[in-house]
Amino acid sequence: MKPIPRISTRGYYDLGTGKTLKNNKYYLYPKKDFQKFIGSKELTIMIHGLRNDNAGAVAKVQLARNKLRRLGYSHPVIGFSYDSNTTGAHLIKHAKHALAVGQSIARKNGKNLGRFIEDFKKSSPETKIRLIGHSLGSQVILSTLEYLSKKSSNKEIVESVYFFGASITEDVPSSRKYGKILQNTVNKKILNYFAPSDEVLKWADKEEYVMGPLGLNGAIGKPIKKYSQRKVVPKNHRFANYAAVLKSFP
Repeated sequence: MKPIPRISTRGYYDLGTGKTLKNNKYYLYPKKDFQKFIGSKELTIMIHGLRNDNAGAVAKVQLARNKLRRLGYSHPVIGFSYDSNTTGAHLIKHAKHALAVGQSIARKNGKNLGRFIEDFKKSSPETKIRLIGHSLGSQVILSTLEYLSKKSSNKEIVESVYFFGASITEDVPSSRKYGKILQNTVNKKILNYFAPSDEVLKWADKEEYVMGPLGLNGAIGKPIKKYSQRKVVPKNHRFANYAAVLKSFP
C-alpha cells in the first residue's frame, strides 16, 4: 500500500512534560509526494486529536480522505502528525495532566504547521489550503493561524477551516483577539461541527478541563462573519463518527 503523505513533528516534544526536544521545522514523508502537490488546485490537511500515535494519525487521514472522496472531493488529502499520545492520557487519574501536556504541545505545533503552510505557498502560491481539525487538532489550527497572523503577507493564506468536536473554547470565534486572527488569516470560511451529545467534551466541560468547548454547544457571543456552525449527532467523540455525519465538502 502507498504510504499516506504527512507533515510530521513526531519526537519534537516530550510526551511527559511537553518540553521542546528539537527545534526543527517539520519533516515530510514521503518527501517526493510533496513535490507532486506543487501546482495542485487544492490541498487539505487533516489534524488529529489527543491519544494518537503515528499509526493513529495515519488512520485519521485515511478516514478523512475516504470520506472526502465519497463526497466528490478529488484533491490531495494529507496529514499533520504530532506528539499527541501524551503519557497517561488513557488513565483517568492522569487525564488532566496528559491533556494539559497535549494542549501545550498542540499550541507549540502551530509554529511547525504554520511554517509548512508558508513554505508550501511560496512554492505553490495558487494552491488553496484547507484545514480539518478533530478535537485537540482544533488547538493546533488555532495556534497555526495565530502564528501566520503575525505577518501581513499571510493575509487569507488558508482557504477554509473545519472543526469537528473542537476542544478550544466557545468564545474563540467572537473574542477580540482570536476572532480577528481567524477573520484575517482565513479566506473563505470557518465551519464548526458541534455536538451537544459528545460525551468526551461533556466530561471535559464538567471536570473543567476545557471551559466550554466550542465543539459541545457551538460559539457564544457574536462570532465573526466568516464563522458558521452546524449541529450534528455523531455516535461518539471519535473522528470516524464525525466523518460519518459529514454531508458535503468543502
